[in-house]
Amino acid sequence: MLVNCCRMHLHRGGLVLLPGGSRSISTAFHFYQNKQLELYAAKDAQRLTLRQLVFFGRSMNEDRIIKSANYVRTELPVRIAHRLRDMQTLPYVVVNQESVSDVYEAYWSAFDRFRRYPPLTTLAENDEFCRFLRGLLDEHKSVIPNLSLGLSLSSPYLAPERLDSFMRRMLVSRISRRVLAEHHIALSRYLTAKRNGETVSDDRVGIIHLGLRVKESIEKCARFLRKRPYDADGDAIEGAAADAPWSDVVIDGHLDTKFSYIQAHLEYIVFELLKNSFRATRLRHPTFRQLPPIQITIVAGENDVALRISDQGGGLLTPEIRSPSDQFSFSHIRNPVRLDVSRLGALRRISSSGRGMTATVDEQVSSWQSKSDCEDPQQNAGVNPHPRIGIGLPMSNIFATYFGGSLELVSLDGYGTDVYLRLPKLGTNLEGIELW
Repeated sequence: MLVNCCRMHLHRGGLVLLPGGSRSISTAFHFYQNKQLELYAAKDAQRLTLRQLVFFGRSMNEDRIIKSANYVRTELPVRIAHRLRDMQTLPYVVVNQESVSDVYEAYWSAFDRFRRYPPLTTLAENDEFCRFLRGLLDEHKSVIPNLSLGLSLSSPYLAPERLDSFMRRMLVSRISRRVLAEHHIALSRYLTAKRNGETVSDDRVGIIHLGLRVKESIEKCARFLRKRPYDADGDAIEGAAADAPWSDVVIDGHLDTKFSYIQAHLEYIVFELLKNSFRATRLRHPTFRQLPPIQITIVAGENDVALRISDQGGGLLTPEIRSPSDQFSFSHIRNPVRLDVSRLGALRRISSSGRGMTATVDEQVSSWQSKSDCEDPQQNAGVNPHPRIGIGLPMSNIFATYFGGSLELVSLDGYGTDVYLRLPKLGTNLEGIELW
């Protein structure tokens, strides 16, 4: 009776109460006892640039690592608080989805634990804090599949613009928190190695590669993908193409291009785009014993690094997909595959498997290669091995635009697709996080 009364009162007040037994009671507590949430949500997130992250991390010492730890300790609950508030504005029927309510509970738990975490003053305390961060990163592996499942099921109740805007804020914020946490953990690992007299590389600062060679990253992704089973996507392919080797990847342009960037982000994007091109090319040419190559052109501009990926996979547009950008949408109105039964089933299996998804290359590669050869772009970026669930392109778009880049798909119907990826190379663009 108490829970039902709470639900009616909260719903009438424009807030949402999540369903189910003890979950309802704990969530009611979240909504009523939310002065701390209001306090943190009233603060602005302190957006950073790659250059700022590099500058602070270059000369790491005990004092700086403690400052970094306390910055992460105080900044992450602010970013989480904004996302909790965002979820509270969703319609009741959306938050009532079990998978969405699971995300809310996970975020509330993380927020509460962060705000209660005491200030750090010693390296020993920082070591414990890094273990705390790593534990939370692992706990939140279910966020992407749960959000994707819950919002797909809720797609009929949200306008496409609102659904995509919400999902973008949630996923960009997730990337931002992972960047801060992973960067601090990497800086801490570097300082520990340095203090122990170990040899440390000077080509990285935290998770940022100072001289990332674009051609080498492309070749790495292509190498992983060419080891992929030909039937990895479960496509029923008959004829010569069923056993034909994957397409060659031909790279031209400014082959010596290098710039400072988060290697895991670049390689996740390239991996996903190449994976789609490989598959489309095989499906398009079922009688070919040698599949057409995929062409990648690297261009180093004054302010940006650009890639053009061209395939002969037949293009993107179908009766269901009227614009290439609809491939980035989480709404079934723009992208009907969002409500495909097999996709929803795959999301349910992933979200309940315990593996979750981190949006990295390694988690996909590890499912079909030996663990001895598992330095993989997906695992490093933060998504797990999974079937075709429509996450790759939206996540690639979010990774590309996180620091002010862009990803554009151009469909040459009946022939193939050109993909244009642009990433800023000066490191001066702020994180693309949105508060509301």
